[in-house]
Amino acid sequence: MRRVRRLGTRLLLANFVVIVVGGATLFLTVDLVAPGAFDAAMGHAMNGTGGMDEMMGGLVRAAFQDAVRTSLLLAVLAASVSAVVVSLALSTRLSKPISRLAQASRRIAAGRYAERVQMTSEDEIGELARSFNLMAASLETTERRRLELVGDVAHELRTPLATLDGYLEGLEDGVIQPREETWTLLRRETARMARLVNDLQELWRAEAKQLPLTIEPVDVGAVAAAAADRFSALASERAVELRLDTPPAPSALADRERLAQVLDNLLSNAVRYTAEGTTITIGVQGDREWVTLSVADQGPGLTEEQLAKVFERFYRIDPSRSRALGGSGIGLAIAKALVGLMDGRIWAESEGLERGATFRVALPRVA
Repeated sequence: MRRVRRLGTRLLLANFVVIVVGGATLFLTVDLVAPGAFDAAMGHAMNGTGGMDEMMGGLVRAAFQDAVRTSLLLAVLAASVSAVVVSLALSTRLSKPISRLAQASRRIAAGRYAERVQMTSEDEIGELARSFNLMAASLETTERRRLELVGDVAHELRTPLATLDGYLEGLEDGVIQPREETWTLLRRETARMARLVNDLQELWRAEAKQLPLTIEPVDVGAVAAAAADRFSALASERAVELRLDTPPAPSALADRERLAQVLDNLLSNAVRYTAEGTTITIGVQGDREWVTLSVADQGPGLTEEQLAKVFERFYRIDPSRSRALGGSGIGLAIAKALVGLMDGRIWAESEGLERGATFRVALPRVA
C-alpha cells in the first residue's frame, strides 16, 4: 500500500480522525448519560403512580433512547460532512502555498534563479515565502556575480596572453630578436597576470571570510604617517604633495596590516590618477563611535553613477588608462572586503567631474 505523502491529504485525514473521535465521544457520552437523566426526570414526574405507568415509562424511555441515538447519528453525519468540506477547503488553502514553494525550489535547483513565489498571507507561510524569495534573490545575485567574474577574468587575461603568445611565436620563427626590451616586455606581461591572480585570490579569501585577522587597538594616525612615507617617492615623481591631517584621535579596533593594505590601495589610486602638481590629503578624525580615515585627492572626480560602482570588481572609470598604469581593477573591491571583515565601512564622495574625490574608511573606536 502506497504511503500517503501529500500534505493536503494528511491534513484532511487528521481532521477526519478528529471528527470521528469527537463524534464517537459525543455519542457514547449522551448514550450513557441520557438514560439516567431521563429516569431521574421521569421518576419525579411519575412519583407514586402504579405499575401501568411504570410500563409506559419503560416504553417512553426506550423510545427516547432510540430518538436520541437517531438524532445523534444524523447530527454526527451532518457535522462530519460539513467538517470534511471545510477541512478540505482549509487543507487545500494551507497546502497550495507549500506546493508552490516546493515547485519553485525545484526550478531554482535546475538553475532558474529568477524564480519567485507569491506572498498571499502574513502568517508563518507568508514569512516562509518571504524568506524563500530573499534566498532566491541572493542566489541570483551570487550566480550573476560568478558569471561576471568568469567573463571579467577571461577578458583581463586575454590581452597579456595574446601579447605573450605573439612574442613567443615571433621569437620561435626568428621574426623577433631576443633583445633585452623583448624580455622586459614578456616579464612585465607575466607579472601583470601574476598580480591579477594574486589579487583575485586575495579578494576571494576576503569575501569568503577566510583571511586571518588580528583585531586590536590601532593608532590610525601612525598607520597614515607610515603610508605617507611609503608613497612619498612615488608622489614626488608626479610632483604630487602628500599632506597629513591627523590630529590626536582615539585608537580604532582593526587589523594593523590589513588597514595598511587598504590605505596603500587608496593612496596608490590617488597618486596614480590625480593631476600633477596637486595635493593628496590623508586625514584622521574620531567621534564617539568611529575613527574615520580619509584620502582626498584633486583628481578627475566621480559622477553619481561612478560612485555607485567604484567598489565593484573590475570596474574602471577609464579602462585604457587603468591598464596602462598597471591597475588590476579589483583593488577597491579588496579594500571593501577587508574593511567589512574589520566591522567597518568604506565609501567614496565626490562633488562631480574635475572636482576630486574623497575615500573614507570608518572603523569602530576603542571603547
